Parts: sequence; structure tokens; C-alpha cells
Amino acid sequence: MRLNQILLATLLSLIFGTASLQAQDTLSISDAIRRGLEHNFSIRVAKSDARISSNNNSLGNAGFLPVITADGAINKRIEDNVTNYSAPTLPDRDVKGAETTNYSYGIRANWTIFDGLTMFATSDRLSIEAEIGNTETQLKIETLLADVVKAYYQIVGQQKAYKVLENTVAVSQERIRIAETKKDLGSGSEYDLLQAKADFNEDRAALIRAGTVLKQAKIIVSQVLSDTAFSDFKVQSTINIGEMLNIDELQQSAYSQNTELLLARLDEQAAKSVIKEISGEWMPEIALNGGYGYAKTESSIGFSNFSETTGLNYGITARINLFDGFNKSRRRQNAQLMLKNEQLRFQDVELNTTSQLLQMFAIYNDAFELIELEEENLTYTKQSQEIALERYRLGTISSVELRETQQSLLNAENRLIVAQIEAKKAETELLRLSGLLLKKTGD
Repeated sequence: MRLNQILLATLLSLIFGTASLQAQDTLSISDAIRRGLEHNFSIRVAKSDARISSNNNSLGNAGFLPVITADGAINKRIEDNVTNYSAPTLPDRDVKGAETTNYSYGIRANWTIFDGLTMFATSDRLSIEAEIGNTETQLKIETLLADVVKAYYQIVGQQKAYKVLENTVAVSQERIRIAETKKDLGSGSEYDLLQAKADFNEDRAALIRAGTVLKQAKIIVSQVLSDTAFSDFKVQSTINIGEMLNIDELQQSAYSQNTELLLARLDEQAAKSVIKEISGEWMPEIALNGGYGYAKTESSIGFSNFSETTGLNYGITARINLFDGFNKSRRRQNAQLMLKNEQLRFQDVELNTTSQLLQMFAIYNDAFELIELEEENLTYTKQSQEIALERYRLGTISSVELRETQQSLLNAENRLIVAQIEAKKAETELLRLSGLLLKKTGD
């Protein structure tokens, strides 16, 4: 697939909602990805490198086309000439400042028609290198998408955690109001009021720290997008997780679509082409040559004052390198070793991909179970806090017991957020490793 087709398919698959910033500076995940693809420096460099590889993939660079040159020259000589003839009938000459002028121009062509099939092997290698350039760009895009998605949902999680702390501060503020009312009515103590105020300040401090973490997370996303001027924005309020992935389908897809595996296969093919190129050097090289030339000479001395020639020339040349110090053998041995290395590297990448898939799926599967457990636990802790707050108003429980329910609810909400973020990160990595990230990012 061509690079522009990859980019087009990527952008089309990333449209899930509007494609521009929403009101109140809300940054959608599709907008974050679009900005990254447009501005990220590594993506822009990768695109240029891919274009260079594509430009190099030409018939001329492979050696299929003839080389045609044209040249022209004017040369002038001024010299003194003294000539003594042995024949008495010829007078001696003593010429000062004799001038001779040579004019020439011509066009020449040389076309290698056989080089041991080296040009075909070179053409194959250049095609593979162009494909490698596009695949490397695709790998950069996938890496950027994964980084953007994970960083974006990290902000969503931080934003949710900030909202949780805001609710905790609101409950602590209500606790102060209840403690003050009880103290005024004589049913409460100064200790309870002071403790409520201390806990309130503790919650506010936690809220401030959460705000700092949220700002830092936004700056990190801006850096990934290569747009540091864009750092004050909101994100969506939910962490979207797709349907449960199947490990067998992921492994099957990874073997055929994982970008790193594709690159390893292409590197192996390129190494085979290099061996074919070197092997072709043992064969003779046959070339056609021809041209047209013009030459003219003007001289103020000599037997003729003027001469001119024009005409065609053509021929065929065959050559073979009989001995080059065993350099071809050395180069072919090295190329065969390089091929062996590429084959080993492919096996290594394949093993690492399978291992990473299995590890990440374990994290992903556990995160799903934790989400289900923490959602159920969150329901219980919310009900517990509502009951505890009402009992505190009635004076049937102490402020310490109320605080415990606050902390339980806060911990439950944070654990759920962490589980959701872990599931999203694992999902993103699984899609990247299986080669499905470009297809399913917008799902």
C-alpha cells in the first residue's frame, strides 16, 4: 500500500465524531491524532525518507537505461616553429606565432544490455527499499497513534480523578457545615470541627496536586503532538474501551500484519537481492555504444591549412573481470552472513512479538476483571457514603467513621480509573502489536 493511501485510510478511520475542536476548547481523540499526524516531527522526517526511497526506485538507477553524453571543445595553440629540411629543394622555415585551432563536438551513447542479470536484482532491491521506506513510515505512524491514544486517555483518567477529588472536597465542606451546626446546637465538639477543617484542607491540597498532574499530562500530549503552544484544553469525560479482544485472532493478525515483522521480512528480501547483485558480477558485461562526432582543425602552418571530419561510430563491447583479488567472493560471503543475520532477526522479532502479545493480553484480561469488580465495589461505597453522611447528620456515627467512608469511596473511584487506563493502554498495545491499530483506532 502506498504511503498516501495509508495516511488517507488512517485519517478516514479516525473520524468518530466531529473532526474539529469542539466548543470550550475540548480536544477529541480524533483531533489529537490528526494534529499529531500533521505536526509531529518524526512523522514528517519519516515521510521525507520514504519519498527518497521511492525516488531511488527507478529504471535508470537500476541500470536498465542507456547513458548518453554530449561534449564540445575549442582548443587553440600559438607556437613558434623552426623547420630545417634535408632536401635542398625545400626551403627552411622559421615561423613566429603560428596558430592552430581545433574544434570538436559529439554525442555518445553507451547501453549495457547484459550484466549477468545484476540490473534485475538491483531493481528488485530498490523496490524493496522503497517498500521498506513506506513501512517504516507506517511504523512511525502506529507508534505515534499509540502514544497519542495512551497519553490522551491518561489525561482523561487524570481529569476523572480531579472530578473525584472535587466531589471529596464538596463532601468535606458539607462535613464542616454539619460540624459547625452541631457545635452551635451543643451536640458537637470543637474537636470534630477542627478535624473536619483539617481533613478539608488535606482534600484541597490533594486537589491542587491533582491539578498539577493534569497540567503536566496535557503538556506531555502537546509535546507528542509537536504543538507545545496548544496545552490548555479539555478532553472527553469517558475512557472508551472496545469489545473484548481474542488472543488467537490477535496472534494470527500479528503474524501477517505486524509492522515490525513486515520490516524484518523486507530486510531479508533485500539481503537476498544483494547476493544476486554480487553473483551477477561473475558474468560478462555486454554493452552497445555509438555516437556522432565532428572535428575541425585550422592551422597557419603545415601542409594543410584546414581539415574537417564528421561521422557516426558504433560498436559492441564485451568485458569480464577475470580476477579482482577475491573481492567478489569476500563480498558475497559477507552478503550471505547478512542474510543469515536478517533471518535470525526475523525469528527474534517474531518471538518478541508473540511474547509481548501474551504479556499484554494478561494485563488486558486482568484489567477487564478489575473494572467489573471495581464498578461493583464503587456502587457499594457510594451507597455507604450516602448512609454515613446521613448518620453523621443524625449524630449516630463519629467524624472518623465518616472520614473512613470518604477514603473508601475515593480509593474505589481511583482504582476504577486506574483499571480503565490500564485496560485502554493494553488494548492500544495489543492493536499495535497485531497490526490492527490503524484499522481500529476509531472504533
